[in-house]
Amino acid sequence: MRLLLPFCLLLISYTTAVSQSLRGSVVDSTTRKPLMEATVSLLSIRDSSVVTFMITNGDGAFTFHKVAAGTYRILITYVGYRNKSKRITITSEKPVTEAGTFEMTTQAVNLNEVVVKQEGPPIVIKQDTVEFNANSFKTQPNAMVENMLKKLPGVEVDRDGTIKAQGQEVKKVLVDGKPFFGDDPKMATRNLPADIIDKIQLFDQQSDQSQFSGIDDGDRNKTINLVTKKDKRKGYFGQQSIGAGPNETSDDVRYAARLNLNRFNGNQQISLIGQANNINQQGFTGQNMFGGGAGLGANFGGGGRGGGGNNGGNSNAITRTLAGGLNYRDQWGKKADIAASYFLNDLNTVTDQQSRRQYALPDTSYQVNQNSTSRNQVTSHRFNMRLNFQLDSMTTLRITPGFTMQNSEYQSINRSQTLTNDAIASVQQLDSANLINTSNTNYNSTGNGISGNNNALLMRKFKRKGRTLSLNWSLAVNNQNTDGINQSVNAFFGQTSGRKNQNINQRNEQTSKSVTNSINLTYTEPLSLSKTLEFHYSYSNNRNTSNRTVNDFDELTKDYSVFNPTLSNNFVNNYMTNRLGSTFQNKRLKYTYALGFDMQQADLQSDNRTTDVELRKSFTNLLPNALFTYTFSKNRTLRFNYRSRTNAPSVSQLQPVPDNTNPLNIRLGNPNLKQEFTNTVSLNYNTFQQTTFRSFFAMLNATQTNNKIVNATTFTNQGAQTTQPVNTNGYYTVSGFLGLGRRIQPIKANVNLTSNVNFNRGVSLVNQQTNRSQNWTFSQGARINSNFDDKLEFGVSGNISYQTALYSLQTSQNTEFFNKSLSGDLYYQLPFRLVVTTDITYNNYSGKSAGAVQNFALWNVALTRQFFKNKQGELRLQVYDLLNQNRSVVRNVTETYTEETNSRILNRYFMLSFTYNLRKFGSGRQSQRTDRNGREERNPFYQPRGMPRSGGRN
Repeated sequence: MRLLLPFCLLLISYTTAVSQSLRGSVVDSTTRKPLMEATVSLLSIRDSSVVTFMITNGDGAFTFHKVAAGTYRILITYVGYRNKSKRITITSEKPVTEAGTFEMTTQAVNLNEVVVKQEGPPIVIKQDTVEFNANSFKTQPNAMVENMLKKLPGVEVDRDGTIKAQGQEVKKVLVDGKPFFGDDPKMATRNLPADIIDKIQLFDQQSDQSQFSGIDDGDRNKTINLVTKKDKRKGYFGQQSIGAGPNETSDDVRYAARLNLNRFNGNQQISLIGQANNINQQGFTGQNMFGGGAGLGANFGGGGRGGGGNNGGNSNAITRTLAGGLNYRDQWGKKADIAASYFLNDLNTVTDQQSRRQYALPDTSYQVNQNSTSRNQVTSHRFNMRLNFQLDSMTTLRITPGFTMQNSEYQSINRSQTLTNDAIASVQQLDSANLINTSNTNYNSTGNGISGNNNALLMRKFKRKGRTLSLNWSLAVNNQNTDGINQSVNAFFGQTSGRKNQNINQRNEQTSKSVTNSINLTYTEPLSLSKTLEFHYSYSNNRNTSNRTVNDFDELTKDYSVFNPTLSNNFVNNYMTNRLGSTFQNKRLKYTYALGFDMQQADLQSDNRTTDVELRKSFTNLLPNALFTYTFSKNRTLRFNYRSRTNAPSVSQLQPVPDNTNPLNIRLGNPNLKQEFTNTVSLNYNTFQQTTFRSFFAMLNATQTNNKIVNATTFTNQGAQTTQPVNTNGYYTVSGFLGLGRRIQPIKANVNLTSNVNFNRGVSLVNQQTNRSQNWTFSQGARINSNFDDKLEFGVSGNISYQTALYSLQTSQNTEFFNKSLSGDLYYQLPFRLVVTTDITYNNYSGKSAGAVQNFALWNVALTRQFFKNKQGELRLQVYDLLNQNRSVVRNVTETYTEETNSRILNRYFMLSFTYNLRKFGSGRQSQRTDRNGREERNPFYQPRGMPRSGGRN
């Protein structure tokens, strides 16, 4: 692992050290005048792939620097002239190789008889958008988009399919600028083939209203837009597979079936997907509105900021998946277009975990050892739509409704024990003096919920360019009902009082309702060609009702008929805001800046109907914002953004009723909470050198919060705790990301180096004392992907992370640990249409919290036989976890504890499967390439004869 990064750097420096220079010039064959901005491509002689390219200067000259010795082909293209090519050999004996002068001959043919095609650069930066050319990041046949994303510089894909770009999680993935199965990013990346993708656009998507007005409102989501190839927009494609095999660790049969069928016909796109498996494969993001089991939430879990991660397949559990859905997109005449989807999934998740949690207390330390098993079955129906109406040439109406219905059944068994500091060193040798408490809890619940939202945006342009008016109304409704049985046997051990038992047998019913209405009115007035003034007003009203009823078991009647007033409560919370503000924006050729100020009046009203106590709070805040973007060149940009915002406490944080689902961790709301006030500053820098294929991405983000809502935890002498949210100051976080990528042409490899740093400073209360925590995380990753030729593709990657947790109350509990991983994958085409694929991931966890060094590896191997004319059929024999070592280790760090959780996950199994990849595309007139806003745009690397030139593009 230690040699991985030096090896990458040595490989990069080696390829640079042996490189030479190549120069030449391009002129008109008749006039002998130099041709400026002619495209010069240096191609590999073996397969004509693009090594590098550039355009000629004002004298028609070009010079390639740092070119490795070898034989190449130079290709000169210029609109209105015949292509010119020449074979040339570069040797290490000559520091500069002369290519000579290329004389270009004009060609006079009809416009519709000429198609000039040029492969674009791997990366293009267009203001806030980074665009990747899919042809520069090739994948193995029949691979999905997710495999291509793993090759992009600055992009990371976790084993569960979560995408991070430039250090931030990708929230949306669009297809040709439109939603694909709503906002679920995995639906596109795990269900669309990579070979239909032309461009991958990465950007921070603004809200619909902000995109229309042209004024940034700070509401942004990291987004990927997949632009499909023009010749793949008419036809059928998809992937169907079925497979089964024995499971070594149990009598269960592992199975997997998949249906994926897509019909594209210009603007009309229809996609049908379905899957059934018990091997943790999910082509979607699972959503559970009950938070982990119908009212249980995270009481037994270990939420927090994570060190480490999940390396045990797709989750830290074993999941059986049944799912299916339909996505439809079309243009209805000239004035309307629609994108709609329906998705049904049924997930049955079995979890078996062992955790060790270490608390930092003022005068001692507690350790909680826990074993828990659970089964959670969730059935969800999701419907999403986006409908655009062009009311007239100046007015557009966009309606975006969504609907989710869900049912849940949850059962859990939890066994835990709390130890004093003396017992932590030797858990295996426990006695009554070291044991503070034990708990055996069985929890069963059912739940159902309905959530819906609707957004209507009316956009109006005026005759004067830049003058706009938009009105946005949104409605969100969420209703949840849960019914649970909590049975718990708890024992508390005192040195003098001996053992005391506490038995709980209760039924709890909870109904939660939430309704949010928001209205936002925006008007923009152009002051000049570059300056714009925006005025906006917004109103929001969020009303939450939570009714919790708890009944104790009656031994006489043998039912839950004894009302428990202490744990029951009816609570209503209402949060209303009025916000008025203005933003001034100046947009120039090289730079753009915007300054804005908002005044917000907020009213927080809490009504405890059980005790007939009502609390009201009013807040007045000045919310400034600023934005600055500078474009150094077409491939180098700098962006600075400052935002301020408020965040209201949730109804669960406000409701003053004990939740004893976990009897050793009672949770209690606080109706005296104030709203949070947060300042966020972000800085982004992107650059790409087209001639060297070198990319660099940098991001720095800092957040400071006043009245941060944190937990105040009180421990008894017997280890039981009560947790209640409170407001504190002194909370801030800083995160940074660096990404460096470049191309190593001799082995056709892309090298990507990524660095992440995160710092978190938190303030919490433990036994009425202030505890200040500081958490640092440093990680360094390196990845090499190579498409060496049509037969061989390989990749090697590694990551090392270091994390610390420092506590002011109990410095003896300060801890540090390392997480190291090394992985490799190989694709090789054997004779007789046989393909061998393998991937292996080695993990190493060490540090104080782990107790001992943990090492394990996940190794998968598959042999595939391809059939049919275009290798569309595949018979595959695979072995998952060949070494039978797979594990899941997750580390969590919070303001008051560190935790390590080990989970039982999928281990070795065998599977024989058959896959058919459908590819049937038609010919004919295709629609234009679509940008990230869904608008048709001209491909910048296709240029008809006679069009005006600017930098070699339209």
